[in-house]
Amino acid sequence: MPFYVSPEQQMKDKADYARKGIARGRSVVVLQYDDGILFVADNPSRALHKISEIYDRIAFAAVGKYNEFENLRLGGVRYADVNGYQYDRRDVTARGLANVYAQSLGTIFTETNKPYEVELVVAEVGDSAETDQIYRLTFDGSVADEHGYVAMGGQADAVAQALKDRYRDGMTQVEAFRAAVESLEAQDADRHLEASSLEAAILDRNREHRLFRRLPTARIEGLLGEAGSTPEPESDS
Repeated sequence: MPFYVSPEQQMKDKADYARKGIARGRSVVVLQYDDGILFVADNPSRALHKISEIYDRIAFAAVGKYNEFENLRLGGVRYADVNGYQYDRRDVTARGLANVYAQSLGTIFTETNKPYEVELVVAEVGDSAETDQIYRLTFDGSVADEHGYVAMGGQADAVAQALKDRYRDGMTQVEAFRAAVESLEAQDADRHLEASSLEAAILDRNREHRLFRRLPTARIEGLLGEAGSTPEPESDS
């Protein structure tokens, strides 16, 4: 005999299920620096990427179930390619892509029994830090316009608090990378991330055409070395 579940309880159960799934994943942080936007993920896999290029100035980062956010990534690439071909490449924006993702995630959350266990960031680098766009999307299709930094997955609250303590406007790439790694390590006092455990990429506003660049392990090792030898900037207070 079927039993009745109120819509409110059903939505709450779905949200709790999705949050637990996302929290089991490893964290990703996204933060602005003086020349663009940096993406750093706690991800030892060399094949399964959490950070990817979507279009010329747009990148994608995700946490949660890989097959689900990979479907979303591929859909975003198709959306960008079709709109760039039919109209103009400048008409493909992070805002438009975030709206498409919000509609898809919202529909899946409300109309299916199982929600996607994913959280996304869609970022677009501008000609200056003031024109950068970072949008965070949650499993239910909610969209937040973020500024400065974002933390997703794992113990996201602890990572976000660590980022808040370390982030400042106009950071160099080395400073931003150090803040990202130290914030990821803040989830566990004994955690020390090596280059082989990190995935990193940037949107570099100083490049031309395709601004996305994935950082190889050798460059990550170099950034870790530079970050370790760079003194902390003095506080303004």
